Amino acid sequence: MPDTTRSRRYAKPLVVADDPRGAPRSDGGVIILPRHLDWSGAANYNLDSPARLVDLYRTVLIEATRPEDLHAYLDQKTLKRLWSYLWLPGDLRRAWEDRFPRALHNQYG
Repeated sequence: MPDTTRSRRYAKPLVVADDPRGAPRSDGGVIILPRHLDWSGAANYNLDSPARLVDLYRTVLIEATRPEDLHAYLDQKTLKRLWSYLWLPGDLRRAWEDRFPRALHNQYG
């Protein structure tokens, strides 16, 4: 898979999936992220709560270190729906919008 990884100044890579179609994760229930994605101690995400769903997507996008992290927890349809609500670092947001300009950028702009 030709996933795109870009470097940041502090050496944590930006990970952008080649195709944001992953496992559907908007069907309710609780997701517990592994420590490498959420080391804060609040790694339980109740998907029945819209705010926690947004938090899950934001956390995975920011903390992903490999494409498999994205594919395991993100769903394309949900990502498109939540995109305008996600606070993301500018370089990460631009990387995703550059990769998927019609799917994401036009969602809010």
